[in-house]
Amino acid sequence: MKLNIEIDTTPEELRKFLGLPDVQPVQQELMEKAREKILAAMDNYDPIKLMSALLPEGMRSVEEMQKAFWGLTGVGKDQKKDD
Repeated sequence: MKLNIEIDTTPEELRKFLGLPDVQPVQQELMEKAREKILAAMDNYDPIKLMSALLPEGMRSVEEMQKAFWGLTGVGKDQKKDD
């Protein structure tokens, strides 16, 4: 025996029917506070400082990063032989 029940309701109606609390105002307030903090942090955002903190000491400059990248790919080796 198979019994299928289909209920057509909105999430808000189902929440009220089950007696669950309405947390939408709390979520909205949290999102507004998070947005404010993110926008405030963007004023002090410096991508170079962020990247330099993540890189080892020998790769602090862009040139050193490029040299390391080309060294790994082997692209610059052929050009040095021709010179």
